[in-house]
Amino acid sequence: MLIRVPGWGNSGGVAIVGTENWNNGKRRTSELMQEVSGKLNELPDVKAFTFMRSGLGGGRGGGRPVQFVIQGNTYQELVQWRDIVLAKAAENPQLQMLDHDYKETVPQVLVEINSERAADLGISVGAVGQALEAMLGGRRVTTFLDRGKEYDVILEGEDKDFAKPGSISNVYVRANESGKLIPLDNLVVLKEEATTSSLNRYNRMRSITITANLAPGYSLGEALEFLETTVKDNIEGTVGIDYKGESLLFKESGESTVLIFALALLITFLVLAAQFESFVHPFVIMLTVPLGLVGALAGLYLAGMTLNIYSQIGLVMLIGLVAKNGILIVEFANQLRDAGVEFEDAIKRASTLRLRPIVMTAFTTVFSAIPLIVTTGPGSESRMVIGMVIFAGVGVATLLTIYVVPVAYMVLARNTGSPLAISKELDLLDKESPDKSSGH
Repeated sequence: MLIRVPGWGNSGGVAIVGTENWNNGKRRTSELMQEVSGKLNELPDVKAFTFMRSGLGGGRGGGRPVQFVIQGNTYQELVQWRDIVLAKAAENPQLQMLDHDYKETVPQVLVEINSERAADLGISVGAVGQALEAMLGGRRVTTFLDRGKEYDVILEGEDKDFAKPGSISNVYVRANESGKLIPLDNLVVLKEEATTSSLNRYNRMRSITITANLAPGYSLGEALEFLETTVKDNIEGTVGIDYKGESLLFKESGESTVLIFALALLITFLVLAAQFESFVHPFVIMLTVPLGLVGALAGLYLAGMTLNIYSQIGLVMLIGLVAKNGILIVEFANQLRDAGVEFEDAIKRASTLRLRPIVMTAFTTVFSAIPLIVTTGPGSESRMVIGMVIFAGVGVATLLTIYVVPVAYMVLARNTGSPLAISKELDLLDKESPDKSSGH
């Protein structure tokens, strides 16, 4: 567990705290983090947050899971949008230790020139800027030669004369018409305000990143959806949304998982189509996949688990586990049709005779997932999610497959021939055709 105290300059720090071994520990690390975070933030003038070290999203943001980026054209509008999002996020108790990377902690002095008064005195805005540049920063005005070498002549004021913003009255500018020296405090107005020490950009756009920790039981997907909805409902204008760290990995993995799942479905369908020499029969078999998905998602919801990278892996595995039930029924029905059994009688007999092997394989798969669900120890959260996907998905798919697949086969495959019908016709033609060796 890491404890970070943000600050400017040398006022911040990071502490690494080792927790007890999983088997010996009385409390989970997440519970300890909540307790330590609460006690630290009871201290006056101390702002600290805790997070768990992870291989995911280790970049900026202190490793916190929520790293939500808002992007816009100017930092002024970004600050307004930031305040709106933070105000709404503060009302959500599931988002903890809210923070951002645009902190107005650096003082600055803005110089506003009274252009009308300067014009009346015959002083240009450029002359005011040159005077400030020369006295406060230094300006190269000319060069001189000495013994064959050229040296710069730099005009600048002494630091002791400009230690305070009010010392700007010590700077004079000469009027063009009268030639008189006019103090700058007659031409400019000073405004003191605070700004951030750095102006951040992300993907080449001005940005502010909002970070937060998650309360136990609150998923990263729910947190990002809440922030996205907050921006959509409360901010008017062209605002960009992006992600960093673990939030970015979550979004990218979710998008890639959809593609992987679609490719797995396509490859499975094409392999079955090549095996059955038909597109209808594989389609009937693939109807078992939505049944498994319904069961898996229902199991995750009832168990209070989330749709994360581990459950997504389990859903891809589920395609092969639930498709085998449909294969058993459709393959046996095709074999009966090849043997000369009528269409309806073939599907009824196949559903009846294949019920026992379907139930046996389903029980084997379901009960093999139980140890993954009930196990404890390090890494049990990931194993538990995969086990729940297999347990609920295969169980529900098996229960519904014995009804859905026969009905779908009877409706969709009625007009299809038996897989060996073409081979039988060719054999029949060979028998009826004259013998080639006879020469007729």
